[in-house]
Amino acid sequence: MTRRLLLSYLALTLLVLAVLEIPLGYFYARGEESRFSQAVERDASMLAEVAEENIEKHNLEALPELAEEYAEDTGARVVVVDRTGRLLTDSANSTATGTVLSEQADIAAALRNKATSATRTDAQGGDILAVTMPGSSGTTVRGALRVTYPMTMVTDREHRIWLALALGGAGILAAVALVAFTLARWITRPLRTLERATTQLADGHLANPPDAATGPPELRRLATSFNHTATRLQHLLRAQHGFASEASHQLKTPLASLRLRLENFEPYLDPRAHASLDETIEEVERLSRMVHGLLALARLENAATTPEPVDLDAVLADRAAMWESLAYEQHVAVAVTGPATGRVWAIPGALEQIVDNLIANALRVSPPGTTITLARAPGAELHVIDQGPGMPPADRDRAFDRFWRASDAHHDGTGLGLPIVRHLVHASGGRITLAAAPGGGLDAHVRLRPANQDARPFGRRAPTPGNRPRTRL
Repeated sequence: MTRRLLLSYLALTLLVLAVLEIPLGYFYARGEESRFSQAVERDASMLAEVAEENIEKHNLEALPELAEEYAEDTGARVVVVDRTGRLLTDSANSTATGTVLSEQADIAAALRNKATSATRTDAQGGDILAVTMPGSSGTTVRGALRVTYPMTMVTDREHRIWLALALGGAGILAAVALVAFTLARWITRPLRTLERATTQLADGHLANPPDAATGPPELRRLATSFNHTATRLQHLLRAQHGFASEASHQLKTPLASLRLRLENFEPYLDPRAHASLDETIEEVERLSRMVHGLLALARLENAATTPEPVDLDAVLADRAAMWESLAYEQHVAVAVTGPATGRVWAIPGALEQIVDNLIANALRVSPPGTTITLARAPGAELHVIDQGPGMPPADRDRAFDRFWRASDAHHDGTGLGLPIVRHLVHASGGRITLAAAPGGGLDAHVRLRPANQDARPFGRRAPTPGNRPRTRL
């Protein structure tokens, strides 16, 4: 933002300088040309009078001295002809004396007692100013005089003034740039601190609140409001996380005690009540798993959310090997297909939990003799496909809601597995959707971000006998 403010200030200053300096330089150049032309006409008129006087007195020997002296002082070229157009003297000595020049337009006009002034191109291709004056007394013309000046005498002065204007404008731009940079830094410094504070707050911990004592008044008020909002938000989040964690911990012991008491009732109950007791114990177990799920969500929301490069292929091979034995007991196979994906961005430990929960959900609904497919696709995409009954579109839209379970569900899920998966995927910068699998079943489609190829690769982690599948929710 500092750069944009600086560029806007400089652009405005440049526009003002252009509006002021370009017309000033243009009118100065035109005025310089007009003054130069008038000065040459005045000199030519005076020289023509002197030359006419010498011609009238037949003092032709004085003409070369007159022309050469003026040419040496001014750098001009002086040509004098008599009334017939015959050359009397040329200060440049480029034309022989006696040459008839009456056919030239300006000389012919001067011999008709008419002065002319024009800019033309000489034989060398340069622009010259030619002023031709008649040498006359009244209506009697005794000769003519031409004075020519190279226009470089004017253009050099014009270039100098343009250079002076450019240097002045550059100096003004430099001064404006210094002032504008200082002003822009003063304005944007609170914005940069606000940006850093917003990033920290998004990561879950505001370590450096923005300074509300510097910068423009509007930004100071904004920083004050942000600090108040951030403080209240952190307090609410801590209270929410604390309540979830404490409530989950406090419920564990009563639930375990309740289950033990129910199991202790079994010898004293009528055999006809054993079925109801078993159902009650199953509900207590489901409630216990739900409490564990709430505690897991609370921990996830308090955990670090900075993604790191993780080897997706190694994780898939590891988790497939860990779930293979449990799936085999239910006569279900677990297969990993597709080209190797490499590393993806994920928060620490998230990828393992994502795969575990998706395989657990697929295993619950997979009939015997079917296969759960972990299909890799280009672009860091993963498909967990089962061959179960699938889900209607309306249920797929609600499957990520907390505690939601399909009305026709016959398993003991808690409705927290997919919400946890979605939280982990989003925290890793990815997306997850549910779709109908070809041939029936459900396709859990996870899109992650490929890790930077320049980052140091992770080693492939081999499965170890001590690893076990994560707790299913």
